[in-house]
Amino acid sequence: MKQSLALVSLLVPDYDEAIAFYVGVLGFTLVEDTYRPEQDKRWVVVAPPGSSGTGLLLARAANDEQAARIGNQAGGRVFLFLCTDDFDRDFDAYRARGVEFVRAPRQEDYGKVAVFRDAWGNLWDLLQPS
Repeated sequence: MKQSLALVSLLVPDYDEAIAFYVGVLGFTLVEDTYRPEQDKRWVVVAPPGSSGTGLLLARAANDEQAARIGNQAGGRVFLFLCTDDFDRDFDAYRARGVEFVRAPRQEDYGKVAVFRDAWGNLWDLLQPS
């Protein structure tokens, strides 16, 4: 049996704001942006540059319960892990674009890592594996 994780849903308040952050600030690729008239929503998928794996489905919150979880989908823990082949390049680029790092870079046995916050408060690891 072969399986893979294709997408992770990420609740956002607005599609275009989310695209602006993930594509414009983090440099992700906009993989798909298709309007679904039968549900009056968009299917918006972004992925890190050069990625052939899991993407993010940017899901606009459709009700108060979903909206309450925007920015805290993991209850304050690191939610997503962005691996890179050049930590210093990406760390410097993100800081120059205003990304807030909440934990400074450090070297761990598994790689170089720092924690940043996305535009809504979700925590991410920026990680260059050893």
